[in-house]
Amino acid sequence: MRRIVSAQCEVAIVGSGFTASLLARVLAVLGYDVVMLERGAHPRFAIGESTTPLANLSLERLATRYGLADCHRLATHGRWLAHHPEVRRGLKRGFTFYRHHPGESFADRGVESERLLVAASPDDALADTHWLRADVDHHFVRQAVAAGVDYRDRVELTGAEVKSDGVRLRGMRAGEPLELHAGFVVDASGPGGFLARQLSIPSDLDRTETRSALVFGHFDGARLMADEAPGLPSGPYPDDWAAVHHLLDEGWMYSLRFDHGVTSAGFLVTPRGLASLQLEGADASTLWRALLQRYPTVGRLFAGATPLMPIAFSPLVQHRLTRASGARWALMPHAFAFVDPLFSTGIAWGLRAVERLALAFEAVASTRRTPELPLLARYESALTAEADQIDLVVAGAYEAMAHFDLFAAQAMLYFATVSFAELRQRLMPEESAAWNGFLGVGDPVLEPLPHESLRRLRRITHGRGDAGSARERAEFAAWMASAIEPRNVVGLADPARRNLYPVDLDTLIDRHALLGLSRAELMESLPRLRGLGPEPAFARG
Repeated sequence: MRRIVSAQCEVAIVGSGFTASLLARVLAVLGYDVVMLERGAHPRFAIGESTTPLANLSLERLATRYGLADCHRLATHGRWLAHHPEVRRGLKRGFTFYRHHPGESFADRGVESERLLVAASPDDALADTHWLRADVDHHFVRQAVAAGVDYRDRVELTGAEVKSDGVRLRGMRAGEPLELHAGFVVDASGPGGFLARQLSIPSDLDRTETRSALVFGHFDGARLMADEAPGLPSGPYPDDWAAVHHLLDEGWMYSLRFDHGVTSAGFLVTPRGLASLQLEGADASTLWRALLQRYPTVGRLFAGATPLMPIAFSPLVQHRLTRASGARWALMPHAFAFVDPLFSTGIAWGLRAVERLALAFEAVASTRRTPELPLLARYESALTAEADQIDLVVAGAYEAMAHFDLFAAQAMLYFATVSFAELRQRLMPEESAAWNGFLGVGDPVLEPLPHESLRRLRRITHGRGDAGSARERAEFAAWMASAIEPRNVVGLADPARRNLYPVDLDTLIDRHALLGLSRAELMESLPRLRGLGPEPAFARG
């Protein structure tokens, strides 16, 4: 008979992606006995690679509060290169969008081109990054182990029993039965995760509006858009060093370039778009080639690119559950819900959840050692509202892809929301920032806008991709500009910009009152915005 390997811990974390490893490490710093269980082994491939300023703010807060020096250094491209060059990444200066049309090369019409650039940083040193997840996740696992986390890979969990005093997990490792009794379990294993199956948590996918399939891979030798459209006027940053979005009739394509020349790319295709291709039952490579052939400029970008892995296909990327926490368990965001990679919300939302659960454990570290039920209920309520909000913003963007003018206007909703949140957190830091609603949730001005925007867009597109009239598009753009005005601290929705938006401190200073600051107070806070000053002291870890 095989020996059963039995153990106990205060917290078990299922999965070992970046949210799992960071939470495990923070809990170890707080003195918890943590076991992290991984089905596979590192390094391993993963997608979900593009960060944003809000993600970097979460990293910086985790670094300062829990003594995680590397998190602070990984929060900007410049600090990353200086301290962790061995962990591969890509420079992300902002968000770039191009609208393509079937059978036509991208129309280079100068400032009249169907092109939108929104800067997220003033220079390369302060820029965001694309994470090569194989390297980044492995880095965070190693740091968790160094902090005292008991990490076990190649574990196949087969059962979970939630009791009043904890959770009993069962599984296999290296051919031996494994049994683990944990006071609390966090599931960070991803869509359709372990706890969702074991606890029979119902799907809530019907609640969501967005639907898309994904065909994707990593490629060597992809060309730059600057090579295909060299006559485009200069923007606030080089177009390709960004999260590049190619907007199509069938959906959109992302292209994320890493500093060592590899490009992560994928097509997100709507059900209507997939049906229009008439490739039912085709494999991933056939679908990839068909989309490249349909859009000549995109096709030339990847004509000579070599896949570094078999091109993969997921028929539906969305998922959603009805629950996110219970008395002895909690789900990380990606295990609870996922909408779409449009606007790069995944990493930022995941890190916000790490902060929230860390604070919940910190609050009881000297007493009961498991989070209080009211705080877990608050966590679930926040994730539920935020998943709804992300879905509405993205669903509106898919409707708006019917015409570039509609999309450019809809994008202003996202950028107004995140820039307002970022500036408030940077200029007026507060202890409760982790519990602030994500993507405008809780903001009386911003929270209602995604729903209203989607309603107005569907009235134009009729839900079937109609582009509407020039008057309808102009009215929608005017409504959006007016709706975001109370939170528009960076000068968005300005026709004079010709869809090229730099980091503009002069506009920010002029609009100081929208942040609730006097001009003098804003000027005094600007060094925090520019990232000036010495590195914080990291006493804890």
